[in-house]
Amino acid sequence: MSEETVVQFGAPTLAGIKTGSLFSCLYETKTGVYEDVRRLNRVLTPRGLCLLPLRFGEKRVLMYLFRPSGLKTDLRCRGARRILHDAGYDDASMGKCMRCLIRRLRESESFPHEIGLFLSYPPEDVRGFIENKAQNFKLVGTWKVYGDVDAARRTFARYQKCTESYCRAYSAGLGLEQLAVAI
Repeated sequence: MSEETVVQFGAPTLAGIKTGSLFSCLYETKTGVYEDVRRLNRVLTPRGLCLLPLRFGEKRVLMYLFRPSGLKTDLRCRGARRILHDAGYDDASMGKCMRCLIRRLRESESFPHEIGLFLSYPPEDVRGFIENKAQNFKLVGTWKVYGDVDAARRTFARYQKCTESYCRAYSAGLGLEQLAVAI
């Protein structure tokens, strides 16, 4: 897995404006994935970021780039705690939530709907997605919006602008070490 992939799919998280980003990559061996993750985390961890493989498929691995400090905060929100409790998470601590999410991802072919909480989606939109079975949304962008459309549009635009800016900067020669903002 290349730095370029992490920048392309994780720019808002690298910039500190989003808690987590989820993306999949082709891989040849699990050993190679773990080597890449260790190499990339040597750069990311000192800047408050973590890269984890969540689920391996036959040829693709699902990767999660996140800021643990931001995730702790996001999961403490009352709306997030309620969704997690309803989904069967016994404890709202970040570590236990991560273990539960990984287990749920590995036991099922589909995504557990609460995964949006790990990606900075507003709890009201995660709840709306679950309750409406992914129907009756007001807007589609990075996620399906059931709540504040104007705020979501602004957020989608920020994420897009950040991604474009980071991809340009990476192409111009800046590396992950310069692009990963320490928070």
